[in-house]
Amino acid sequence: MKTQSILGGLTPQAFLRDYWHKKPLLIRQAIPGFQPLLSRDALCTLAANDDVESRLITRAKGKWQMQNGPAKALPSFSQKAWTMLVQGVNLHDDAADALLQKFRFIPDARLDDLMISYATDGGGVGPHFDSYDVFLLQAHGRRRWSISSQKDLTLQEGMPLKILKNFQVEEEYVLEPGDMLYLPPHYAHDGVAEGECMTYSIGFRAPSYQELGEAFLQFMADTIDLPGRYADPELAPTRKPAEIGNAMLDRIATELDKVRFTREDVAVFLGEYLSEPKPNVFFDTVERPANLTRFIASAEKRGIKLSRKTRMLYKGKHVFINGESFAAGASDRKLLALLADTRMLDGESIKNASDDMREALHVWYIDGWLLPA
Repeated sequence: MKTQSILGGLTPQAFLRDYWHKKPLLIRQAIPGFQPLLSRDALCTLAANDDVESRLITRAKGKWQMQNGPAKALPSFSQKAWTMLVQGVNLHDDAADALLQKFRFIPDARLDDLMISYATDGGGVGPHFDSYDVFLLQAHGRRRWSISSQKDLTLQEGMPLKILKNFQVEEEYVLEPGDMLYLPPHYAHDGVAEGECMTYSIGFRAPSYQELGEAFLQFMADTIDLPGRYADPELAPTRKPAEIGNAMLDRIATELDKVRFTREDVAVFLGEYLSEPKPNVFFDTVERPANLTRFIASAEKRGIKLSRKTRMLYKGKHVFINGESFAAGASDRKLLALLADTRMLDGESIKNASDDMREALHVWYIDGWLLPA
């Protein structure tokens, strides 16, 4: 499916220019005849797994409650106004992963995951806003979306959910299977199920600068090199023993001012940070892996593909995979960039790989990061 079709005929360039971060877009029949990729029962089974992030949200007599998963016990499907949210479905289902790949006109460094929201009649999570862009694709049933460009994003106090205190509806849309609504960050919205429904949310990563700053300082701690030790051979007697002296302060400030970072430091940090799998992601290692010779022979014949769970990025000579980084030679760099962009390599490409790259691919195969195509 071409990207233009899911954007209602808009090219990715036109969408990014006119809507991305700017205003909502309703796309009727973005995917005509769309059917749920997972049945209700399959979704519930997935939500009960320990390595799947899920939440159960209920509302009764105006009171909201939220429970974090695994969701092993659910209310009756005949009970109204409850919602189950299942994050990262693309990590566990090929069809969900394929759907997420249709949104790769946005860089992988920004693309997050596919969440499925199941709700009984009247179910929802209340009026709220997200700090990131989101596409809301209706998969089953109907959901009424109320949206608002309001600037007042004050939240109700003492709630288990981030629910807006003064939600003012500006527009309403009822989405049916195949319809999709795009919302930019901080756009207030409230989705309420009209009967049983499932909505697929394609979300994006938007870390705060505070979060990035803290993580970068941790990253840089491993690379700082400040030789020597504090000394004060010119020390004079003091009448104020508890006071930190200016000479000490100046000398240490001068040394700490030598801490520098480069654009390349930032690139390596970003690659490792953005390719790091989430804490609940676990890879299935190969129990009886083929040795290097047999693996390469198979790969040259069949090709390889990345695991659904693998995150792979690159910048310049640096390649990043699942939080690890390394520098690659020019020929390998081209092949690894192709692997990251297409998430697969054919056998002919692998024949051109260096011995170092072949060994790396074999290790990744053993660790479950990639598999035969």
